[in-house]
Amino acid sequence: MSDAPLKGWNHTPNVPLQVSPFFSWPPRPMAMLAWFWNSWFFITERLLIVAIAYISFYWFQPPLEETRVFAFGWVAEMFIRNVALMTLVAGGLHLYFYTFTKQGQQLKYDPRPLMKNGRQFTLGGQIRDNMFWTIASGVTVWTFYEVLMFWAIANGYAPILTWAANPIWFIALFLLIPVWESFYFYWIHRFLHIPFFYKHVHALHHRNINVGPWSGMAMHPVEHLIFLGSVLIHFVIAAHPLHILFHLQYYALTAATTHTGFEGMVIKDKNRLKLGTFHHQMHHRYFECNYGSLELPWDKWFGSFHDGTVESDAKIRERRKKFTNGIK
Repeated sequence: MSDAPLKGWNHTPNVPLQVSPFFSWPPRPMAMLAWFWNSWFFITERLLIVAIAYISFYWFQPPLEETRVFAFGWVAEMFIRNVALMTLVAGGLHLYFYTFTKQGQQLKYDPRPLMKNGRQFTLGGQIRDNMFWTIASGVTVWTFYEVLMFWAIANGYAPILTWAANPIWFIALFLLIPVWESFYFYWIHRFLHIPFFYKHVHALHHRNINVGPWSGMAMHPVEHLIFLGSVLIHFVIAAHPLHILFHLQYYALTAATTHTGFEGMVIKDKNRLKLGTFHHQMHHRYFECNYGSLELPWDKWFGSFHDGTVESDAKIRERRKKFTNGIK
């Protein structure tokens, strides 16, 4: 298999892309340990969001006693917190990479700039359009699910997990939420690529062929309801309020980080914080590939895996033609 870089990209990582070693045979314990370590430690998206969840819970979260009864005050407090978080993460990354171009083109996948104009965007420009859908719809639905879950836990409609009752499961749940995300995201994403749903719902997100930080949560309201509905699993799987915060913040905030358009943040000539994957960047350009993530190899199992090689590219282009014909 050729490992020549694909044409039309400014930066490509080593190919062929590799999926999680937890699903390879024979088992490779050291590779598994390295994958886990690189996913969580020390400066990673996941660990940073755990920290954000802790800060949110202890300083910016209404107590469960208050969330038993719906009230404008505590709901507004949570909405404002989420707007601030999204603005800080997506806005901060946009300023760093695109406004001040602190990294130039280094580790940037697509050589093209974001679109300042474009008839496909509701508000004219890509950034304004993405910001509108992210805040007006995305943060609203995100907050809706938080309000629902905290109200349900406070009233005993959803089970609660405490550190005292089960400290091992308390920690394990943080590790399992991203795995659940990988499973859930693949299947709802395949559903949204059914021609009818793609045309009427998911196409709004795919206006972004070249993505930026605000693109990740730029979705149709129906897609926000489906995408963030992942948290409803905690009506079955007991969770602490801290897990609820982490779960939804992980979904919402990593949507911004993984759509940054850069493989990572370079500090002192080294990639210190991994961000967007080439795996998902290719999905936005080629559409009919890489529906999931590298955490669970669903794409590999179901024939939609683009591993970044020239050979794989030819196969995916053929899939794209069939898909395009299907939505006409």
